[in-house]
Amino acid sequence: MSADVAISNPRIAVVIPCYRVAAHVLHVIERVGPEVGWIIAVDDACPEHSGDVIEQQCRDPRVKVLRHAENQGVGGAVMTGYAAAVDLPADAVVKLDGDGQMAPELIARLAAPLLAGRADYVKGNRFHRVADVTGMPAVRLFGNAMLSFLTKLSSGYWQLFDPTNGFTAIHRRVLAELDMERIAKRYFFESDMLYNLNQLRAVVVDMPMQASYGDESSSLRPMHMIGPFMRGNIRNFCRRLLYSYFLRGFSAASLELALGFPMFIFGLLFGVGHWGASVAGHAPATAGTVMLAALPLIIGTQFLLSWLNFDIASEPKYVIHLHLDGMGGSRQVGRA
Repeated sequence: MSADVAISNPRIAVVIPCYRVAAHVLHVIERVGPEVGWIIAVDDACPEHSGDVIEQQCRDPRVKVLRHAENQGVGGAVMTGYAAAVDLPADAVVKLDGDGQMAPELIARLAAPLLAGRADYVKGNRFHRVADVTGMPAVRLFGNAMLSFLTKLSSGYWQLFDPTNGFTAIHRRVLAELDMERIAKRYFFESDMLYNLNQLRAVVVDMPMQASYGDESSSLRPMHMIGPFMRGNIRNFCRRLLYSYFLRGFSAASLELALGFPMFIFGLLFGVGHWGASVAGHAPATAGTVMLAALPLIIGTQFLLSWLNFDIASEPKYVIHLHLDGMGGSRQVGRA
């Protein structure tokens, strides 16, 4: 966008983390429309000096460059941009990668649910339409499916998909409520953001989009990241269960979880152990042994399924930024 384009009452700020994107970031900035009033580019100790390239060649008055002396990862760069955006008069803060894989032309569409009071956080979803993923390698599809399931467990947002999608928008008032120091700084930060948003009971929705792949390269490999993501998601899952079901609130679902999990584990271990002993000793297990294994396993499974149904149904449905804005509380919304 040229400097002479008039900006009328902009409500959106954009944060662009910059690391090895010097060849693409200027074109990305040029495509950002007039609905955006502020563009914060964060040079994350980029070896290509993306920040210098922007300052020397970009004439867009909306652009401000911030720099890290040491690389902090994409999450760290985004958090730096978020911290600066909190002090702006914008309503929505969009995170846009500088490598061109996300279309800046979709910014207004991405931020629309926030500006309309229908959501607190919006993220892209490249897997909503089958036509958008037909050309994607099977291993990448499987990796994203695994990451999505892990993130559903840890965050409590069961209707979301594509958790590593970095095209996101958050309402500035919700952003101000987050403890940014506690959010992961590397690639896990998108999943960690969802966990932290769930603790605020924020409404999160997906926006269907089509990924754009050119000559840029991504250092994220879903299959290689399943291990680290699994550890982070299991940690957040345990934290969410403890806080949501035993500290912040206690319900019938809490009892189902407290009883179902140990019964399931006992039945499983007891049954497998005695089955192994029976095979080794060439002697059939007694009816009492079978019942002692099967009964807690069946009951535990029923309890866990009942808890899962409650957990899915309790996904946040009331927009919180309206309440934070002092506009008379939240209202129920449907999922986009």
